[in-house]
Amino acid sequence: MLESLTVETITELLPLFGILVLTGAVAGVLAGLLGVGGGIIVVPVLYSLLGFLDIDDSVRMHVSVGTSLASIVVTSIVSARSHHKRGAVDVELLKSWAIFIGVGSILGTLVASAVDGPVLSAIFAVIALIVALYMAFTPANFKIRDGLPGKWLGRLSGLSIGGISAMMGIGGGTLGVPYFNAFGYPVHRAVGTSAAIGLIVAVPAAIGFVISGWGIPALPQASIGHVNLLGLLLIAPFTSLTAPLGVRLAHVLSPRALKLSFAIFLFATSVRMFAGLI
Repeated sequence: MLESLTVETITELLPLFGILVLTGAVAGVLAGLLGVGGGIIVVPVLYSLLGFLDIDDSVRMHVSVGTSLASIVVTSIVSARSHHKRGAVDVELLKSWAIFIGVGSILGTLVASAVDGPVLSAIFAVIALIVALYMAFTPANFKIRDGLPGKWLGRLSGLSIGGISAMMGIGGGTLGVPYFNAFGYPVHRAVGTSAAIGLIVAVPAAIGFVISGWGIPALPQASIGHVNLLGLLLIAPFTSLTAPLGVRLAHVLSPRALKLSFAIFLFATSVRMFAGLI
């Protein structure tokens, strides 16, 4: 539902608006730099801000995830286009995996809509921690093998990446980057391809979160289902503006520096989410 905001309410929320704008700008850089769609920073920031506004715990994480996914639709388009211009997107892989990523995204959305907010927060924190440790402590040349798994096993991987990403409210990079690296992809190509996967994940998932939250009375103002339009309007334009900057940084940094920056950020995010659950 979309409710009107009074002038007094908007004035009181101006500092929070500034935080959301800054979050969008930082998320855009990270989207281009790491291929993560920006959700890995948008979700915890929105979760904290909604808590500050005393939004009910039953919907707080769901709104954070749904709004993040809606913003990723915009961010991923800009980020993926920038990476594609540099030849860093595996188009053939996307053609093969797209339907499986999309189905996984829908399944993940259904699961996320059915579980409680704290459970969704715990899923986010655990997966972020696992990926952070993997990226930080695997050697720079670590790989399971050269080349992706066979046809159907690879597509099952796409299904899993789509499902888990939708549940977490993130793009494809948090899982896609380490996955592709483990099978011998150069890190820049892994980042670029993951940025494109984020779009395939975000579109059906964002629609699903709108539908699953439709008519719930505990939602914050200016929400359509589990997507908060005010947060979306403050975040998405700035992620789009700064995503190309992240892409340029990604192609300047060394692969090891890129992996470590990814790991450090994920670890910090995981710790913050665990702290909120205690």
